[in-house]
Amino acid sequence: MKDGFIRVAAATPEVSVADPVKNRERIWEMICEGQKQGAKIMVFPELCLTAYTCGDLFLQDALLASVEQELLTLIQATQGMDMLIFVGLPWMKGGKLYNVAAAIHNGTLLGFIPKRNIPNYSEFYEMRHFTPGEPYVEEVEAYGRRIPFGGSLLFRCKNIPELIVGAEICEDLWVMDPPGVSHAKAGALVIVNCSASDAATGKQAYRKGLVSGQSARLLCAYVYANAGAGESTQDLVFSGHNLIVENGTLLAESKQFESGIIYGDIDLERLRNERRRMTTFQPAVSAAEAAYVYAEFNFKPEELCLRRTVEASPFVPSSDGERAARCEEILMIQALGLRKRLAHTGSRHAVVGISGGLDSTLALLVTARAFDLLGLPRENILSVTMPCFGTTDRTYQNACTLTKRLGAALKEVNIREAVAVHFRDVGQDMECHDVTYENAQARERTQVLMDLANQNGGLVIGTGDMSELALGWATYNGDHMSMYGVNASVPKTLVRHLVRYCADSSEDETLREVLLDILDTPVSPELLPPSEGQISQKTEDLVGPYELHDFFLYYILRYGYRPSKIFRLAKLAFAGEYGEEIIYKWLSIFYRRFFSQQFKRSCLPDGPKVGSVAVSPRGDLRMPSDAVRRVWMEELETVRPEGFHD
Repeated sequence: MKDGFIRVAAATPEVSVADPVKNRERIWEMICEGQKQGAKIMVFPELCLTAYTCGDLFLQDALLASVEQELLTLIQATQGMDMLIFVGLPWMKGGKLYNVAAAIHNGTLLGFIPKRNIPNYSEFYEMRHFTPGEPYVEEVEAYGRRIPFGGSLLFRCKNIPELIVGAEICEDLWVMDPPGVSHAKAGALVIVNCSASDAATGKQAYRKGLVSGQSARLLCAYVYANAGAGESTQDLVFSGHNLIVENGTLLAESKQFESGIIYGDIDLERLRNERRRMTTFQPAVSAAEAAYVYAEFNFKPEELCLRRTVEASPFVPSSDGERAARCEEILMIQALGLRKRLAHTGSRHAVVGISGGLDSTLALLVTARAFDLLGLPRENILSVTMPCFGTTDRTYQNACTLTKRLGAALKEVNIREAVAVHFRDVGQDMECHDVTYENAQARERTQVLMDLANQNGGLVIGTGDMSELALGWATYNGDHMSMYGVNASVPKTLVRHLVRYCADSSEDETLREVLLDILDTPVSPELLPPSEGQISQKTEDLVGPYELHDFFLYYILRYGYRPSKIFRLAKLAFAGEYGEEIIYKWLSIFYRRFFSQQFKRSCLPDGPKVGSVAVSPRGDLRMPSDAVRRVWMEELETVRPEGFHD
């Protein structure tokens, strides 16, 4: 499967109780539909070939003989079908009846997985009919062949090495030591569950949490197919609640009380990379755990047309409620980090360079919150505006208004003369607007902040964000440096939402208005002279859209994806917004800047980690400053759009 994507399905047919012929027909209809939709793994409910609610009819020879015949019919029908199918049914072995899942691929019965934990409480009385399965694997005679039968049976795709599938049956998931744990240790990246979990008030949410939690703990995909319509309602109702989850993230969920099929496109590489990254995920170590049998099969290689949703802003939750909760949590993490640093150093003052831009606004908001937590007066926060050649009236006025509304002290230090003197000393032409012209201003501002902090016995609070650090868009020993960087692990796309959250939460209408105007201001370092009073230097015109760079950063650091896969995902996420040539251009630039600018990240000031991605050299990113980008650029070259020129 290209880029590790594979489509899975969970199906709930409307069954007829104790009628294997009719049930096989409905299962087959769904298999055919799944094939049309490109599913490679398809999971059906527990005992769906007979219905779960047959009761003592499970002890009737006629029913079991029909099951054997209909399973054979189903196996033969799948000849030439490139799909791994799990079907629940009763099966005799050694004179005892077992509740099993049969695994079928391309006209072949690969094996039987017996249910190991047989419930016999409340509404369940399965011990009356079924024998618990053993964890070991033996062989049984079926249709003239010896077929693997046992709990330690996994299914491995020979031409997709990371695709190993394990199976559980209903109650196996609900016990304190689910078989899936051992399956995952033995390499299973996908776990399926043929289930018959009845409906009860509140049970849907519990079931969803159980499946999601198991998927997250085991770093696996989990495909859960539940019994539904057609089951006997003598005492119970089954809702057909199906779930597909990847590493704790819900990919698909069926509506309750509706039969049908749900699909999910699983990213096997994402799961594999997570297991590689998580050093606490340990493979099988004991002899019992290692004693697995692998039934092998092959899938035809093909590229999947993805239905998977790829969020354009992976750092930002899509729902309003979750986004607001995330913003509040992040602001508290930032403020608590700063509170600890202030308390530890005995500092009762802080100095923030305020520009009227997003990053310094967020830093000032966080500093105010930290002072409130410490019970320190906000007047002890010195907010410093340092106008120079590129400062516009709009950003200057916003900086001043913001400071006043937050109750901090405001100080203006015009650095034009100091920078002009410095230019004279080093022989810099004032009309030459090069990197020296820009960086000298940034370094002068940092010197002013550091000196004011010394005068006040306080700390300089860093304002730079993670997106800028990833791109190296910071002046070395200028805005790159501080005494505590509160925004160091906050990406630019999230900075915007944090400031907007503060605006929406504010009861001060003037503060709210200035925050909204700051959000509406183009991102700029304001180091070049304005054009007719307006900002002339827009950061995103120079380094590219931050929403693209944050997308690249997330998938590079969080999952270690290849450039070609990131390019593919970006085209999906930004379809209709950016063409593939634009995406390719900025992805190429991202890699160039990311590798060349590590030396700036290698000596970052302290700052709190707020999410799953960070660039601190002491935490998440231990990267050599002189690493070569050749491998990444050559791999990206394989997907260069036709006619694209740098």
